[in-house]
Amino acid sequence: MISLEKKICIAGAGGLGREVLSYILDELDPKGIKAEDHVCFMQSDDHIRETQIMGINVIPLSKFNPSTHNVVVAIGNPQVRKKFVENLPADTKYTSIIHPSAIIYRWVDIDEGCIIMAGSIISSNIKMGKHIHLNAATTIGHDCILGDYFTTAPAVNISGNCLIGECVYFGTNAAVKQGITICNNVTIGMGGIVVKNITEEGVYTGVPAAKLIKKK
Repeated sequence: MISLEKKICIAGAGGLGREVLSYILDELDPKGIKAEDHVCFMQSDDHIRETQIMGINVIPLSKFNPSTHNVVVAIGNPQVRKKFVENLPADTKYTSIIHPSAIIYRWVDIDEGCIIMAGSIISSNIKMGKHIHLNAATTIGHDCILGDYFTTAPAVNISGNCLIGECVYFGTNAAVKQGITICNNVTIGMGGIVVKNITEEGVYTGVPAAKLIKKK
């Protein structure tokens, strides 16, 4: 369910933002609520090219009013998402968007501003930080701790008892062995398999994903 206590502002109007809009429309349409009256997009002032996208108004960051809208930041790059959040007013309130087909078991703590997309499965005793994005068909095993801005592309599999740092990104079909720790600011390339702890920031690829191809 999506909180409708205030209007919703989707920060970011790219593909992810439009996917989030479709989730919100699935909630609003049965209630007879017009999306154009309840939802807007928001972009940085220097990125705005259109005043409407898919019939929904687009406002610049400088015109955002935190007293009227809750925000979900639908920006795929975790570092860019973090920077956008840091530029929002201090009194901004955030909402999480969880697709109804996602399966979330008991004892899962989800912090503000998260997006959990269709077909994802989140097991028990999991702590999720702020502004996490779990793309379609992501699975999270038991007893994991996920840092702020953690992001997955589709079909990522995280085994149990893993500790994932802030601004970590997993490409499509990446996977992690049970009990692994990954430090902040790590990217795992598409199809990468993590079987050992990662303690240095950077981009890793391969099976296993042990090859550091770019330092951050």
